[in-house]
Amino acid sequence: MSALKDLKVLDLSRILAGPFGTQILADLGAEVWKVESPWGDDTRGWGPPFIGDESAYYLSANRGKKSIIVNLRDEKGQKIIKDLAKKADIFVENFKVGNMARFGLDYESISALNPRIIYASVTGYGQTGPRAPEPGYDAALQGLTGIMSVTGETEGGPTKVGAAWIDIMTGLTSTIGILSAVHERSLSGKGQHVDVSLFDVGIACMANIAQSYLATGEAPGRIGNAHPQVAPYQDFTASDGNFMTAANNDDQFKRMCEAVGKPELADDQRFLSNADRVKNRKELEILLNDQFMKNPKSHWMTVLQESGLTVTSINTLEEVFKDPQAEARKSVWQMDHPNLGKIDLLGSALQHLSRTPAQPTTTPPILGEHTNEVMKNVLGMNDKEIKELTSSEVIKGNQ
Repeated sequence: MSALKDLKVLDLSRILAGPFGTQILADLGAEVWKVESPWGDDTRGWGPPFIGDESAYYLSANRGKKSIIVNLRDEKGQKIIKDLAKKADIFVENFKVGNMARFGLDYESISALNPRIIYASVTGYGQTGPRAPEPGYDAALQGLTGIMSVTGETEGGPTKVGAAWIDIMTGLTSTIGILSAVHERSLSGKGQHVDVSLFDVGIACMANIAQSYLATGEAPGRIGNAHPQVAPYQDFTASDGNFMTAANNDDQFKRMCEAVGKPELADDQRFLSNADRVKNRKELEILLNDQFMKNPKSHWMTVLQESGLTVTSINTLEEVFKDPQAEARKSVWQMDHPNLGKIDLLGSALQHLSRTPAQPTTTPPILGEHTNEVMKNVLGMNDKEIKELTSSEVIKGNQ
């Protein structure tokens, strides 16, 4: 059984934040109509790497959708979108503020046609405020909302998170907002506008770090791989490389000291409480590394795990996917693509619901793969109407 099998999603989003959120809906069973321009979602060309003609980037965020090509600049194309919106539960777009109104496809226009529609706008800065008209993208918002100021080594410069962190968190947040609005609609019978921005999400996801600033007025700096409020909680250096470990409370710290052969550190006045350890983290790091460098990672993995402490290697992606846990949790879904054959895709983190898990349905669609199908089966067009719209370049199917 699919949790969202009764929902229809009209997806006009591109790049990552919007498509990542709608992919979650697709994995949970919603029917997602992905509306694309004749040249397609920009990420189709973002590479290398490519698998055949499809970029790895595009493949990461568009599984389970139906691709249709519709010219939004043509009034007939706009009518198609409006007709689909009448049949949809959810409408997702990530155009610059004001652009949808130019096409008559803004929330006010669409909700007038379908008062039950959940209309989600995913933008850089939101629908209000002085920066609302500006475009926004992940790296710029990482700089603007603070994460780069606390990422990187102490003596280094500000550093971007390797993945598109704010895009992904915005996709997740938009999905939460959409599904909460769907639930509320079941009570009120009314749709609503879900306004989610990278700016809002970037600030909110600074969480304890931003709250620390609000509490003290002091901006935290960069401390590499260490935790700003817990010590020891970072990477350490064994004789053959680095690993991560942590002691989240006094008892765990005592066990760590015993495990490394330095039980006296637990009674050292500099390290009695977590607050003491945070204050004197550099001295503690040096003392612990003096011990850790005496043995290889494998030794410390065993010793620290046996002491009940969390300890992990710092993996490359090759090592990530070789981990038996990744296999057990089905972190990779192998699917049959009509053009590419068997391909590996990232599995959904929601695939372990006991009754309605996320599950693979169809591979990321070929550009325009489902145009004719959706026109015929959803909008009830006949072959002649489809041919006329195709010849006038209002729609386009996969060639």
